[in-house]
Amino acid sequence: MEDKQPVAKVKVIVTLKPSLLDAQGRVVKDGLISMGYVNVQKVRIGKYLELEIDSDQNSDMDAQVNEMCDRLLANTVIENYSFEVTE
Repeated sequence: MEDKQPVAKVKVIVTLKPSLLDAQGRVVKDGLISMGYVNVQKVRIGKYLELEIDSDQNSDMDAQVNEMCDRLLANTVIENYSFEVTE
């Protein structure tokens, strides 16, 4: 029988910074309103990612996920990110 390595699940949410205009969100909002959902006030579009990481190979999971987000998963000039690590 094969031993399974402990895996941490990481949920990452990336969103545009609040000060930036979300053109894609505006198009979705307008589309919803044209479909009759006239109570929609605002739509912001973002990204949701799920990662599975070998937790035995990582002593500082938060630091590694921060680095991943800073280097690839988010454009920190225009986006914010948050994440949650679960085992």
